[in-house]
Amino acid sequence: MPALAELGAEPGAEPGTKPATEALLRRGPVARSSWLVLGLSLVAVGFVGIFVPLLPTTDFMLLALPCFARSSPRLEAWLLGHPRFGPGLRAWRETGAVPRHAKVAACIGMTAGYGLFWLHVRPNMGLALAVAAGMLAAAIWIIRRPTPGISNEG
Repeated sequence: MPALAELGAEPGAEPGTKPATEALLRRGPVARSSWLVLGLSLVAVGFVGIFVPLLPTTDFMLLALPCFARSSPRLEAWLLGHPRFGPGLRAWRETGAVPRHAKVAACIGMTAGYGLFWLHVRPNMGLALAVAAGMLAAAIWIIRRPTPGISNEG
C-alpha cells in the first residue's frame, strides 16, 4: 500500500495541494481518535455478532471501514485483508456487491421478522401494509445489488 504522500494530488487540484485522503486524516487528533474509537466499537459489536444470533456481523464491519479510513489506514488495510470479512468488504467497496448467500439470508430473515411482527404485534391493516412495503423495498434493493464474481452486463 503506497504511502499517503505518494498518492499525489487530486486531478485538477492546484500544484502542491495535499490529496483529499491525506487532508481527511489530518483533521486533528481529536477527530481521528473519535473515528478510531467508533471503528473499534463497531468491530467489537461485529465480533459479538458472530456468537449472538440475529446480530449482524458484516454490517458492523461495513460501518467500521469508513471509520478506519478516517483514522487508521493500517486498521482499514487489516479489515480489508481479513480472511473472513475482507472479500465481502472489498466487493462492497468496489462494486456494491452482495454475495448470493447473504441475499438469501437477508430475505429469509426479513420474512421471518415480518411473520413474528404479524403474530406478536397483530397490527392493523395499514401498519401491516406499511411494514410489508418497507421490507419488500429493502428486499428488492438487496436482490438487485450485484453479486461478486457474476457479471451483471447483458
